[in-house]
Amino acid sequence: MRRTALSRKELQRGGVLARVKAGGLRVKNAAELMRVSYRQAKRLWKRYRTSGAASLKHGNAGRASNRRRPEKERKRILRKVEEKYSGFGPTLAAEHLASEDHLEVHPETLRRWMVEEGRWKRARQRKAHRKRRDRRAHFGELVQMDGSFHDWYEGRAPKACLMNMVDDASSTVEARLGDEETIWAAARVLRQWIGKYGVPLALYTDWKNVYLREPTEKELLHGKTPVTQFGRMCQKLDIRIIAANSPQAKGRVERGNATHQDRLIKKMGRKKIRTHEAANEFLEQHYLPEHNARFAREPEKPQDYHRKPPAGRELEQVFCLETERSISNDWVVRYENRYFQLLRTSDYPPRQAKVTVCEWENGRIEIRYQDKARPHREIAAPEPPPAAIGKTKPPKASRWKPAADHPWKSRPMLRAAASAPP
Repeated sequence: MRRTALSRKELQRGGVLARVKAGGLRVKNAAELMRVSYRQAKRLWKRYRTSGAASLKHGNAGRASNRRRPEKERKRILRKVEEKYSGFGPTLAAEHLASEDHLEVHPETLRRWMVEEGRWKRARQRKAHRKRRDRRAHFGELVQMDGSFHDWYEGRAPKACLMNMVDDASSTVEARLGDEETIWAAARVLRQWIGKYGVPLALYTDWKNVYLREPTEKELLHGKTPVTQFGRMCQKLDIRIIAANSPQAKGRVERGNATHQDRLIKKMGRKKIRTHEAANEFLEQHYLPEHNARFAREPEKPQDYHRKPPAGRELEQVFCLETERSISNDWVVRYENRYFQLLRTSDYPPRQAKVTVCEWENGRIEIRYQDKARPHREIAAPEPPPAAIGKTKPPKASRWKPAADHPWKSRPMLRAAASAPP
């Protein structure tokens, strides 16, 4: 059925030509107002003068396009989407249709078909207006980092945390799945980034105790700057940590999390991935190369601001936990309820001296004094003294005696005590 309503442009042309009919405009001026050539304006004026404003409607209005895909092919594609890509968005479904089923369809065409069939509905929510921060100009100048805790395995395994890093200038992504957003999780993904690209100038994170923390009253009193274990690792690599005051401030990595929660979950679902090891292997070998090839962009300026990472042994010394402890009188260091006996050497440290206990992710322990590792062995925890085991002290006898005129010594009280049953 043909539509009868005129479009906005056709109504505007009708208004201009009405002024020509009333003698207020010449056809030459009408052509400039309608943004058409003089010849086309003459044709429109002729149609308007003969049949009125209705003649300005396009001849193909209400008809199917000559470039319309055959209905049989349309149904075939929609059936394939329903069978294999249920829940996929139009863009992702179009990609898999092309790569796996060799069915080429433009994402916007597929979106329109899915909307008409009621298989896709995008609800738009109006949000507060914010001005987007400009990208940094150089690759490695600023890298955003965030952890996204989500049901990444869709019930095949417990919820997990995706540690996500995004370069601000190029949108290059590095990611790794783990249990929680911990110091070791952040250190693993940062070390992965350094191994691929080098040491970045700065990290953009949120206010979490993993990255930064507020100073205590004692630190404020002495003017000390609080440093977390991850912050100390970054200090050794000369990486500046910048804390964002809102999720919108690091919107690039937040939007990246939303993208991965759509694309990565569906791709892992098709592979039936249910463990972190398999997920990280899939990320490294398939997902991240494809994602960066498609979504990464050239930075504004070609200079790479990444710095050369330290040598392997030096880099290994960076990614460990460091805690200060004191040496006891018998040269024992206590750490996390474990006891380490320092062995005697030619330059063994004095008693009560401060040492640094270093712990790596694999559980290896190293004790340093004056930046030098000291030989040690772990010993059993001391047993509590025998007197303290299963013994309780008897109650202490009272030495207080009542006075001679105390009510307790009155005759009624003495008679009552004597008559009481034993």
